[in-house]
Amino acid sequence: MCRSCNFAASRVQPGVGAASRGTWRSGPSNGEGCSTVRSGTWELSEIAWPDSVTWRTGCARPATGTGGGPYVSERQWGTVREDYSPDGQAWDYLPHDHARSRAYRWGEDGLAGFCDIEQRLCLSLALWNGHDPILKERAFGLTGEQGNHGEDVKEYWWYLDSVPSHAWNRWRYHYPQRAFPYNDLVAVNGSRGRTEPEYELMDTGVFDDDRYWIVEAHYAKADPDDILMAIQVTNAGPDAATLHVLPTAWFRNTWSWETGDPKPLLSAAGDGTVSIQHPFGGELQLLAGAGPDGAAPVPLFCENETNVARLFGAAPATPYLPLEAEISRTVPSPNMDIGIRPMTPAAEKRQAPGIRKMSA
Repeated sequence: MCRSCNFAASRVQPGVGAASRGTWRSGPSNGEGCSTVRSGTWELSEIAWPDSVTWRTGCARPATGTGGGPYVSERQWGTVREDYSPDGQAWDYLPHDHARSRAYRWGEDGLAGFCDIEQRLCLSLALWNGHDPILKERAFGLTGEQGNHGEDVKEYWWYLDSVPSHAWNRWRYHYPQRAFPYNDLVAVNGSRGRTEPEYELMDTGVFDDDRYWIVEAHYAKADPDDILMAIQVTNAGPDAATLHVLPTAWFRNTWSWETGDPKPLLSAAGDGTVSIQHPFGGELQLLAGAGPDGAAPVPLFCENETNVARLFGAAPATPYLPLEAEISRTVPSPNMDIGIRPMTPAAEKRQAPGIRKMSA
């Protein structure tokens, strides 16, 4: 489900713990269906995680009694786990530019990721500042060949708090309000030698004048089968700005690799909730809290399949839109690189039975 909102400026220092606390503060309408606020919190609640998961062989993993945890990788692209290249060049086989369009096989990645112990059902956070060509769904970094000192992530995030059972977790990320300098980071670091310092994200000027958002994700469990995800955003810059916040729930693709593998399903329920059905996890339910204006967020559904049209110029393997295309329908922007032409209204009616990935 998607929630976009205009955030009033708030002079906040970038140090850990500087973000303001509390719930939404109402303000005058900004004319775009949102209230003007200083900081805000979105909530996704009551996701039931199974205490035991049945393996395909029929064996059962003993119940841990703790439910899910922060087991989603920060980077799955460019890893040997996903490398099927003939020459073992993992960085080139699945680069960052492909990550948003490829279905991983052995794991998932994301911002503030949370999942069950088998990483079948995942939660994480996607953001969009309205200027980037892609959604901020995962951390960006340089490959071993791109960095003048080897591979290096170019982001700023912190794991602030957690307990062993993961009944409480707190994570923070600083997201620029200007366009993220993907190409600049690659070009400048690639031009520097080993004896020169690295070109960091702060060096690009993208954080000048404190024009960034402080984004915090909080996970809390009432019990192993009842998990709350709360997202708090604070505008650290001098001016009001708009941020699109997309808490995302999806299934790791376990059905495309062998013929006849059962498929899970996410579907919109009549009461505004999302039904989650997995052949190994049973039937679950996803509930989303209202936005700052009291309106319910808009659910966006897409398929967790490789976008062969964008990557290889082939005919789409599925009629379901990638997430970027879904966002472009609700927030039209010339900056968004969707990689595939949106379907016609007649085709859209056919996508309801088979959705696998959902953003809130």
